[in-house]
Amino acid sequence: MFSNEEREAIYKVISTRRDIRSFLPDPVPKDAVDRVLEAAHNAPSVGFMQPWNFILVESDEIKEQLAWAAEKERRALAIHYEDDDRSTKFLNLKVEGIKEAPLTICVTCDPSRGGSHVLGRNSIPETDIMSTACAIQNMWLASCAEGLAMGWVSFYKKSDVQDILEIPLHIDPVALISIGYTDTYPKAPILETAKWEKRQSLKKLRYNNKWGE
Repeated sequence: MFSNEEREAIYKVISTRRDIRSFLPDPVPKDAVDRVLEAAHNAPSVGFMQPWNFILVESDEIKEQLAWAAEKERRALAIHYEDDDRSTKFLNLKVEGIKEAPLTICVTCDPSRGGSHVLGRNSIPETDIMSTACAIQNMWLASCAEGLAMGWVSFYKKSDVQDILEIPLHIDPVALISIGYTDTYPKAPILETAKWEKRQSLKKLRYNNKWGE
């Protein structure tokens, strides 16, 4: 189905993809954004529910509000680290680039999409969020293939984002995605470089037949 070169390209994108926080002001071409969104929309979804929506934010005023929501939550989270060094290290981490990036996309999940009975969701309700996460991963891989940088911002109160973007209360704002170009594309994950955490050994994470075997 795929040539060796095509297969290698897929794995290269998977291993190269990074969560980016620093962006250049250069605008992102509309056709590239369209392709990234098309990749997201082609993601698998349980029961083919397709629970996602995408709110494209280019307004500086709205980006300022979203950045405020992220910064407020970042400072609130810092108090959970009792170790002063850990708290300081956390506060020094750059966790978002909403104001820098030319485009931020809010990816939402509609738990009511498809009605009261959706194949698979009746047994595992979280499958709507899982499906939306698949769409976000597709966005990440497509962005990387396009030469774009993408950052997933996960520090915010959902109610703040719902208020700022006027999202209905039953719709879940799953992610704020910053997209743009960058001149600092790291070879390793930012948190690994900052020695916050290291990648675990896959050998220790896989079992055969039963847990622990």
